[in-house]
Amino acid sequence: MSIAPQVPHDAAAGAGAAPAASRAEAPAPRSRRPALSYELFPARGDASLEKVRRTVAALECTQPDYVSVTCASARTNFPRVLELTDHILSETGLRPLVHLTSVGSSAADLSVSIRTLMQLGVRGILALRGDIPPGYDTRDDEFPFARYLVELIRRIEREETATLAAGRLAVGVATYAQRHPESPTHQHDIEVLLTKERSGADFAITQAFFDPAEYSDLVRRARRAGVTIPIIPGFVPMTSVRRLTRFAELSGVHAPAEHLHALETASGPEERRRIGIAASVDLIRAVLDDGAPGVHLFTFNEHVDALGVLDRLDLGRWAREPVGV
Repeated sequence: MSIAPQVPHDAAAGAGAAPAASRAEAPAPRSRRPALSYELFPARGDASLEKVRRTVAALECTQPDYVSVTCASARTNFPRVLELTDHILSETGLRPLVHLTSVGSSAADLSVSIRTLMQLGVRGILALRGDIPPGYDTRDDEFPFARYLVELIRRIEREETATLAAGRLAVGVATYAQRHPESPTHQHDIEVLLTKERSGADFAITQAFFDPAEYSDLVRRARRAGVTIPIIPGFVPMTSVRRLTRFAELSGVHAPAEHLHALETASGPEERRRIGIAASVDLIRAVLDDGAPGVHLFTFNEHVDALGVLDRLDLGRWAREPVGV
C-alpha cells in the first residue's frame, strides 16, 4: 500500500517525444500532487450498507490514494468493518486503511484481528488506542497506548513475511493539531507522536481542526522534536451545523462561532453548502500552501460535500464523470 505525501507525475505525458539529448539537458518538469484520502464508517445495519456502497462508488472516481475504514472501541463493530473492507477490496480499485483500536483488548485478540485483515488483503492499518469507555481503567489494559499496538503489528508483519511477499504493512497513527483532551501539554502530544514513530509508524493523520496555524505549529514542533514521518491534515467539510456540533461533542474541537452563525442564518441549504464549502476550501488551501503533504476528508459517509470541496480545490488529480447517486 502506498501512502506517499508526494506522488510526482510527468507533466509532459502525452506530448511528442523529444530527442535524447534534449531530454538529458531539460528533464520533463515535475509537479507536486497532494495525497488524497477519505474516512468512511462501516454500515450499522443492512439498510445503511447500500448507502455506504453508493458513497464508495462516488468517491472512487476521484482516485484517492486510500480510504480509511473506522473501527469502534474494543472492535465491537469488527464484523461490519470486515464487511466494508471486503467490499472495497473485491468490488473497487481502492486501497483500504483499516482502523484498529486496542483499548480493552488482549494481545491474542488483537493478533487475530491483524492476521484476519492481512488474510483479507489489507495492507494498511491505522493503529489507535480508541476512546476509553466511561468508568474503564486503562491501567489493567495490555495495550494502554497506541504505540504498543504499532509494535504488535510490526511483530506480526515479521512473522508473516511470506504472506506479504517480504513486503511491509503501511502503519498510520493519530495526532492532534489541538491538544489531546487527556494530554497535559502540547509538548506531551509531540512526545507521544515521536514514540509512535520510533515504534514503527509510517505516517500520522491529524484530528480535524479549523485554524491553519494550529497545523503549522504542530508540524514545526514535531520536526523540532525529531519527528520525520508525514503528518497528514484531517478536515471536516464545514457545511452542516449538526455535523460540526456532533464532531465537537465527540472530539472537543469546536468550529469557529462566526462560521456556525453564518450557517445558521443562511437563507437555505444551497447557501449553507456554498458557505461551508468555501470555508473548507480556504482552510485546506492555506494548509497545502504551508506544505501539507495531503488532504484527508472525514466524510461522515456523505460524498456530496466532499466532492464539492474537491471540485473547488482543483487539485488536478482526476477527470471526474458525473455520478448519478
